[in-house]
Amino acid sequence: MRDALDNPFSPGSDTIPEVWAGRTEQLSDWRDVVRPRRLAGLPERGRTILGEPGLGKSTLVRRIAQEATRSGDWVTPQLRIPAGADPLKLVADAVLKLAADAGLPASREKRISDTIARVQAVAVSGISLTIRGADGLEPYSALTQLLIEVGRAAIARRDVIALIHIDEIQNITDERALSQLLIALGDALTHEVEVDVPGGARVNRSLPIAVYLTGLPDFEDMAGARKGATFARRFKTTTLSAIDDEDLAEALQVFVLEGWEVSDGNGGTARIRMEPDAAARVVDICRGEPFLFQLAGEQAWYAGVGATITAEEVLRGWRGAQREATAHVERILERLPARERLLLQAMAELPAEARTLTRIAEGMGLAKVTDAGPTSQRLDTVRGIIDRGKPYSFRHRAVEAYLSSDWPKV
Repeated sequence: MRDALDNPFSPGSDTIPEVWAGRTEQLSDWRDVVRPRRLAGLPERGRTILGEPGLGKSTLVRRIAQEATRSGDWVTPQLRIPAGADPLKLVADAVLKLAADAGLPASREKRISDTIARVQAVAVSGISLTIRGADGLEPYSALTQLLIEVGRAAIARRDVIALIHIDEIQNITDERALSQLLIALGDALTHEVEVDVPGGARVNRSLPIAVYLTGLPDFEDMAGARKGATFARRFKTTTLSAIDDEDLAEALQVFVLEGWEVSDGNGGTARIRMEPDAAARVVDICRGEPFLFQLAGEQAWYAGVGATITAEEVLRGWRGAQREATAHVERILERLPARERLLLQAMAELPAEARTLTRIAEGMGLAKVTDAGPTSQRLDTVRGIIDRGKPYSFRHRAVEAYLSSDWPKV
């Protein structure tokens, strides 16, 4: 009854898992704030979703994009930026597709046809257009103008918005390209057009355009240092942390109460249930990590063939996933600067109630407590790995478990 075709768990960033856990705040932000305000012509900032690997940044925005598509909105694909790539080319190509969705290529207006032609050139040459000093609009201006035309077309439709999702944003290391891209997107977000309203009056409104940027926490340094207050005014940044155990348990409750519907192989359906203890095991071993939650669920599914997933099957499946879970946390730690890793190790070695900055600084071998301050601040506000409360605590519970116990072994 349990096979690969029916498995509803999907570890990895390229799929939207059927068993969805948490992130209700960010999903509600899209449904209740971003989309309705943009449709109404009200100003609303773009969204930047940052976090360490495995916290579900890309998956979250893919889920938002899926909902937007179901609502009939014009949505770009997930624009993943490879290291060293020219982002203007990728974004220009995506904006051209939005323009096609809006029917702009059929327009006979010279302004629109000229703008499309210029963006087509950007899609081919990217930032090098600026370097060569080619005639016409700068690449970022051309992108902005075409986005404005897409926004005008969306206004005419009355019930759609254009949604742009750019992933791995931290891979844009060319300062000129990053500057041009953020300016183009920001200018489109803040642009206002004059429209007619009942009674014959004319008013200004914002365009129905939404932008989501996703990436590692490093991007906040890049954007903050290079763009400063302008970026902050145009984009609202959220740093994701672990999902609460209650949200994970809620996601598994359908298995416990009703069972997950699958094919029985004979043209009918059956249901796969999960013992309450099995669900509790999954929640416990994944430590709030969306990737590890999906991994634990996937392996528990494959650990047996019966109609009920048992606690023993969860443990058996997890034993086969321990190496992957270990590598996942080690990758997070390896990308941190040495001083940040040292602070986390010193913090993990202390009892939970003794995790004060003074004790942590002592554990790091620092002469002054204040020497640990900037590092702890960065691990809190930028990376979202710790919480500088009284006492300090780990927000990234998989990192804490890895550094302070035998986890992920069971």
